[in-house]
Amino acid sequence: MSYWLVKTEPEEYSFDALLQDQVASWDGIRNYQARNYLNEMQVGDRVVVYHSGEDKEIRGFGEIVRAAYPDPTADGGNWVAVDVKALVPAGRPLGLEEIRNTHGIGVMPLVTQPRLSVHPVSEEQWNALLKYTKTTV
Repeated sequence: MSYWLVKTEPEEYSFDALLQDQVASWDGIRNYQARNYLNEMQVGDRVVVYHSGEDKEIRGFGEIVRAAYPDPTADGGNWVAVDVKALVPAGRPLGLEEIRNTHGIGVMPLVTQPRLSVHPVSEEQWNALLKYTKTTV
């Protein structure tokens, strides 16, 4: 199993909306590196859902339930989407400043490559994020 972080603008699609929908297509990604990461995702992989924009915090956790397929929102190109299932909300939101200043997770691409909307998370980082958000998955 692999672990990933996906970003979303809460005004467009929040973790609360994912909880309500239960499963959603993670589409509209138009960055080549992020697209390559989407292509690596497998069914059963776990995801951290991060609100970008004003919130800038981890809001919940999910699971990949459909691996990469052609993005239905794309007007050409080889863009892909995956389907994400909501698992649990974060026990407490974990903000960017706390992430940035916490040993082990402050080196994630979320901090070092802030414009990247999808990136891998190590197992150690995944476990730390669960601990700091007080979440059990």
